[in-house]
Amino acid sequence: MPDINFHPSSYRDPSGFVFEKNGVLYRQISSLFKEHFDQFIESGCYNSLVKKNLIIPHEDIHANLTGDASLYKTIKPQKIEFISYPYEWSFDMLKDAALLTLQLVKEGLPFNMILKDATPFNIQWHNGRLIFIDTLSFEKYEEKPWIAYRQFCENFLGPLLIMHYSKHQLPSLLLSWPDGIPLPVVQSLLPKRSRFSLHTYLHVHLHARVSGKKRSNTEQPTHLSKQKLINLISSLQVLIERLKPPEQKSTWSEYYDEAGKRNDYLEQKKKIIINWISNVDINTAVDLGANEGEFARLLSERNIHTLAADFDPYCINKLYNRIKAGVQINIQPLVIDLANPTPAIGVNNKERSSFIDRTKVDLVLALALIHHLAIGRNIPFDMVAEFFSRVGKKLIIEFIPKDDEKIKLMLQQKKDIYTSYSEPGFISAFEKYFHVEDRKIIPGSERVLFLMTRNEG
Repeated sequence: MPDINFHPSSYRDPSGFVFEKNGVLYRQISSLFKEHFDQFIESGCYNSLVKKNLIIPHEDIHANLTGDASLYKTIKPQKIEFISYPYEWSFDMLKDAALLTLQLVKEGLPFNMILKDATPFNIQWHNGRLIFIDTLSFEKYEEKPWIAYRQFCENFLGPLLIMHYSKHQLPSLLLSWPDGIPLPVVQSLLPKRSRFSLHTYLHVHLHARVSGKKRSNTEQPTHLSKQKLINLISSLQVLIERLKPPEQKSTWSEYYDEAGKRNDYLEQKKKIIINWISNVDINTAVDLGANEGEFARLLSERNIHTLAADFDPYCINKLYNRIKAGVQINIQPLVIDLANPTPAIGVNNKERSSFIDRTKVDLVLALALIHHLAIGRNIPFDMVAEFFSRVGKKLIIEFIPKDDEKIKLMLQQKKDIYTSYSEPGFISAFEKYFHVEDRKIIPGSERVLFLMTRNEG
């Protein structure tokens, strides 16, 4: 059917699949999963999880939209504004996703349900919090070892332990190993002292050794009582809760403190931006180079769903924890390097979309950023302009003149080969993709803000 688009990663689970019809996302449940899904609903497990805001709610659709003979049911999940991936998360985001996964195991057991898989791809950002999105991950509980235990350790525990012990946030680890870091690799990357942690020894070192042993074809699965499973989950929870994000002084950790001392610079910049966005229809935005989210919050307060992206995982981790502790629901933090944004990966490069393909917003905010890309990363103006035009309709961008103190500081560390770095050169490059609607000098500085609209057609 021409109006049906099957999600490229749905081949992984024969229990059902995700598809899109006329721009609406649905999930089809196969008849072979009927018994498990019925218990999930009829036991009250689903309602309990929805009530606690742990799983995405759905509505039943009484129609066979695909014409598939294997259909049992069709459901329509509540819409997720933006799909992100674990290699775009900071340390505490991955940590909280791990704890949510373990909580779901415990929450399901009183209803005789269990998670059959444990991947961070089943968790998304929704209304200011992490939430589980894979309804078909729950199946009937049997007293046997948790089938997703190894997957959990490779996808959650391993990356968190590596970051914890190395004292570095390394979100791109899961881009290199999207299906989880093999336990022998995790073991090899941990220091010897990690063996003195009982829980780390059990769940990584011993686990890697035991799972590496060959089993005979006649060997029966080990019986595991519900209480022993709860003890296993509790042990994982204790270990993960003790893990701390690497504490380092990030590149931009003191940016706002320093910027705030520059002749009311931040407040003047905010006034200009507020005036501009008050006169246009904006529902979605991305703040590129968001730092700790000062301007993302400015957009969020006006009910604009905003992606706050920065290459610095320490800044994004701070922003995430502020959002978690507060009431803002319209900011989604992401770790994105604009010089190397998330690529499309998976089978045929279609299972997980690129950052550019997923980001289609009304407004791009690029403040105090262009000099870092053009001078810091040697990216020509026209290539930056092309990137911005592919993700947003409107653009608010700040141009930093070459005699600015920040650029002078940057050029102390490298040869000045940037002869085309000028405001006329900047405008000329961007006018290939945008037309300038307004230009304002930020009072108290020589920095300039531009409001631009993408050229269409």
